Amino acid sequence: MEIKSRKQSLKIFGIFALPGIFAFTAVVIIPFLYGLYLTFTDWNGISSNTNIIGFSNYVDVFKDTEFWKALLLTLKYVVCSVVLVNVVAFFLGYVLTSKMKGIGFFRTGFFTPNLIGGVVLGFIWQFIFSRVLVSIGSSTGIDFLSSSFLADPTKAFWAMVIVTVWQTSGYMMLIYIAGFTGISADVMEAASIDGATGFQKLKNVTVPLMMPSFVICIFLTLSRCFMVYDLNLSLTGGEPYGSTIMAAMHVYNKAFTSKQYGVGQAEALILFLMVAIVSGIQIYLGKRKEVEA
Repeated sequence: MEIKSRKQSLKIFGIFALPGIFAFTAVVIIPFLYGLYLTFTDWNGISSNTNIIGFSNYVDVFKDTEFWKALLLTLKYVVCSVVLVNVVAFFLGYVLTSKMKGIGFFRTGFFTPNLIGGVVLGFIWQFIFSRVLVSIGSSTGIDFLSSSFLADPTKAFWAMVIVTVWQTSGYMMLIYIAGFTGISADVMEAASIDGATGFQKLKNVTVPLMMPSFVICIFLTLSRCFMVYDLNLSLTGGEPYGSTIMAAMHVYNKAFTSKQYGVGQAEALILFLMVAIVSGIQIYLGKRKEVEA
């Protein structure tokens, strides 16, 4: 009877789990291992001959100053975007869980930008920054808006941050809303009875109990921002003067434009390891705070 139940369990496992395992292996594991293999070769993407050259590609990565420049810019973009996205999303979630009219309408409106693809979104905001805001600046005499954001390196960087916050905040808002609604009303009532003010309840009760939502939102925002490419391509294209080329765009250009697949794969692996390490540390620290809360 026990053997029969085991066979039945294995059969159910095969029906439901094996297709997913096969797809994951074919789409993720095999390409990752093949990319790892390419980091040790001199393949240019065209030639049928591939030579093993050891760690030469990794040496070239450390000599590639443009890659490290793009990586530093990406880190700056990640810090600014992650902080602003989560602050805005938390505020929206806090407001939209209060008793106000039209909550459903506002939730839908704030979430809608997340449904627009990064490429389309980039072209829409490119038109806004280059035409709409410039026209407003010219007609009103506001010097700050009289020239396109995308024509200045500093403004172009912040343009990417603005669009990222506009697109991503609505999605993170839903996670924070779920966290807010999961807080027991009895806990908040007990805090009120103890004489806690609104800010004290937010700081000492709400925020600690919202730690699981913070962990999820920060993780999702980190991974999105580190790997940004579509928005970078459609909004700025790395311009002006190559000043807004993020790490993912540099990796793509190195592999597919310069035909240095080995170096490009090595840079992609370093970027992947950095994202994995930063995300792992963030989850570990967040979980510790969650347990303490």
